Amino acid sequence: MNKRTRRLLTVIAAAAAALLLWAAAAPLAGVDLTVDQAGTPLTVGPVLIALASLTVGFAAWGLLALLEKLTARAGLIWSIIAAAVLACSLTGPLAAATTAAMLVLMGMHVATGGVLIAGLVRR
Repeated sequence: MNKRTRRLLTVIAAAAAALLLWAAAAPLAGVDLTVDQAGTPLTVGPVLIALASLTVGFAAWGLLALLEKLTARAGLIWSIIAAAVLACSLTGPLAAATTAAMLVLMGMHVATGGVLIAGLVRR
């Protein structure tokens, strides 16, 4: 499998991981995934999860491709940036309406980030 195909599958797998967590938590376990967006409640559903995961995945891939053109240490630099972005992203779920929703949303962030970090730079 070539690098482009592997990276595309990694981005898709990252989105799928988040959607699997959503499916287990929201429809099956009944967790209400609502967050406060500037005073307005927002329910996090499968379309939002898929779009966000795919957007982040393709942006991560693009940054890695750019770094590969600019430096010999692209994988290391990208991994550090990706880990920092993942850590920062974990503050978003803190606005969840319930503790259960916060934990599920954090799990989605970690699952998506973990798949991308492990899969995009793999040789």
